[in-house]
Formats: sequence, C-alpha cells, structure tokens
Amino acid sequence: MEEIKNSTKSKMQKSIEKLKSDLSKIRTGRAHTGILDHLTVDYYGSQTAINQVANVTVGDSVTINVQPYEKTMIPVIEKAIREGDMGLNPATTGDIIRIPLPPLTEERRRDLIKVVKSEGENSKVAIRNARRDANDSLKKMLKDKEISEDDERRAQDDVQKVTDLHISEIDKLIELKEKDLLAI
Repeated sequence: MEEIKNSTKSKMQKSIEKLKSDLSKIRTGRAHTGILDHLTVDYYGSQTAINQVANVTVGDSVTINVQPYEKTMIPVIEKAIREGDMGLNPATTGDIIRIPLPPLTEERRRDLIKVVKSEGENSKVAIRNARRDANDSLKKMLKDKEISEDDERRAQDDVQKVTDLHISEIDKLIELKEKDLLAI
C-alpha cells in the first residue's frame, strides 16, 4: 500500500512540475529567459536548446539578450525565435541578438489566461488519473485478499487527501499566473 501511495504522490508531483514548466513559457509583461526554453536549433545535426548554444540574459524589463557562443549560430537562432510562434522579432547588433517584447494587449492577456486555465485543467486531469490508478490498484489488492477492507478504505482516504492537496496547489499556481498576466 505504501508503494502505491508513494508512486501516486510522485506522479502527482510530476504533473505539478510540468505545469510549472508550461506556465513559465507563457509570457507575461516582463522579460524572462524562460520564454525561450522550449525553442531548439539545429546544432551540428542535433536539435539543441537555445540556452545550450548561447548565453541568454535579460537586458531590461522588456528585452532579452541572446549571445551565441559561436557567430555562425546567430542566423540560426534568429530564425528559430522568429518561427517560434510567439510574435517575437529579434534584432542583431554585432554578436548579440536583442529580442524586444511587445506590450501585451488586453485581448492577448485574456487569451493567455484561457491558455493558463487549460494547462491547469490538463494537470488536474493527470492528477485525477493518478488517483484513479491508485484506487484501482487498491481495489485489486482487496479483491486478491492482500489487504482488508478497512486498510483499503484508509488508503483511499489518504490518496484522496494527497489528490486534494495537489489540486489546490494547481489552483494557486493558476491564480498566481492570472494575477501576473493581468498586472500591467
């Protein structure tokens, strides 16, 4: 039973970590290097994250600076950023690529909030699936007479408590991201 509880907790925690990662990619009004984390470039035949082939820093609150380790990567990185479907238009000066972030419109903010809520709902579904899998395993153990009904009930209550805890954490993350998006 402990093994089932622990594996369920770890699955739920992975869902939370994935949500945090996904939310960090959704841009708010401020510049941060996480915006480019999911973009990759062709680096000597393999797809490599931009932050592995360049130094990515925040220039000021609305500019990201990318300084490739090799000058030959400048046009490749620029192209990846342009085609990244984020509405970013990089400009190169010397060996630094500057990416000014356009201000978010009210409509764009509302769209991003919808995306945030959708990501949150996907994470909640993943957590509920983990709960269902744990409960199914407990029912199977009961059926195979490996545990008593009381133990199964207690374990299901524990799994539900863990589920509620993770769902409330997701709600907090979504609420924080919404506030961040609406802040001008």
